[in-house]
Amino acid sequence: MAEIIKRKKALSVSPLKSSQPIGASLAFSGFKRAIPMMHGSQGCTAFGKVFFVRHFREPIPLQSTAMDQVSTVLGADDSIVEGLKTICEKSKPALIGVPTTGLSETQGCDAEGSVKTFYKKYPEYESIKVVAVSTPDFTGSMESGFAAAVHAMIDNLVPSQEQSHTRPGRRKKQINVLVSSMLTSGDLEVIKEYIEYFEMRAVLIPDIGDSLDGHLGDDMFSPVTTGGTLVSELETLGDAIATISIGASISKAATLLSTRTGVVNHHFDHLMKLNTIDKFVALLAKLSQKPVPEKITRQRSQLQDAMLDCHFMLGFSKFAIAADPDLLYSFSHLVNSAGGSVAVAVTSSKADILQHVLAESVKIGDLEDMEKISADKKVDMVLGNSHAVLSAERMGVPILRMGFPQYDLIGGFQRTWIGYRGVKQTLFDLANIMTSLDKGEIEPYQSIYAQKAD
Repeated sequence: MAEIIKRKKALSVSPLKSSQPIGASLAFSGFKRAIPMMHGSQGCTAFGKVFFVRHFREPIPLQSTAMDQVSTVLGADDSIVEGLKTICEKSKPALIGVPTTGLSETQGCDAEGSVKTFYKKYPEYESIKVVAVSTPDFTGSMESGFAAAVHAMIDNLVPSQEQSHTRPGRRKKQINVLVSSMLTSGDLEVIKEYIEYFEMRAVLIPDIGDSLDGHLGDDMFSPVTTGGTLVSELETLGDAIATISIGASISKAATLLSTRTGVVNHHFDHLMKLNTIDKFVALLAKLSQKPVPEKITRQRSQLQDAMLDCHFMLGFSKFAIAADPDLLYSFSHLVNSAGGSVAVAVTSSKADILQHVLAESVKIGDLEDMEKISADKKVDMVLGNSHAVLSAERMGVPILRMGFPQYDLIGGFQRTWIGYRGVKQTLFDLANIMTSLDKGEIEPYQSIYAQKAD
């Protein structure tokens, strides 16, 4: 069990984390015809939009209540009501998410009360779903904000069995899948593919693999998301044959969904080790009552071969990992399964899963902490987002970019890390970096009796 070392500094130097409002906005963006509206200043929204645009290389629908000095002091709840009215009039979305920010939370806003006021004042927009969620950026991280938004959507939009007359198992081919922010667009595509291999259908909550996968739409510009899960699908979750949740941070939302609908939840903390992927595939085979397709069996044998090929390079290697809790936990298990060790583990915020990270200790801090702890650890490689690139350069070691944001790597948001193919490619990438450091290669043997050249 890893020792958790809490933050002691009064400020962040070279910050690691992204804020909760960014995570919540990302979760809302996984629904079709949705638009997040941050309750805060224009700067709060602009900062988040820059992160999204640089990471996804796409125009991102994101609005703001534009709090100013006067509304910050006298109250900005009216800004939510009028902002919702404006968006409904101009864009006609299916879903509006209202994540709060540090400014509005400090001011003492009542976002949920403002949403009720909006519906009373403008009943003509009753068909448009509005979900408010508390996500102050002075606590938590992108991961916790994402999870809070998913929980709020289930709490507000998923009816109970009594309300909807749903029945678990009525839709024998539907599987609900709740996903953590650690999963990329490519990861979500793999999850859907696996479920489709067994002739079943996945309803992802949320599905950024459809809305933010880098596709060209028919329209030149859309003020709302052009892909993602239909909001109406939330009413059918109680008819599914099962729910699968992936990522420790999403477990609270998964428990709420299971309690409300009666659909059994099957939880996975990650899908980045051979045995966990095996359990995931075995579950799909059991739910579908179909044999494992030969294509998946072939991919498994390819991963096994990759593990044999790469263990020479990765065995006894030391890694420094800087990431949100779910991603840190996942990569620590992947590295450990390949024979390496996590010498330095730094994360953005506290979470229960951190005590199960495969490292001696986990520091809740920033990238400066990672550099200081790594000074005498002799790490071989850094695993982190684009913020960690300069830290890796100062440490004199290479970096494999993962997590959010990745603004200096094209296509990083589509990278696949999970499943047999994703883990195989990750091992290859790690091994290739180690090979460039002359790690794991067997030097040629020269006999002492060989004749030396003059």
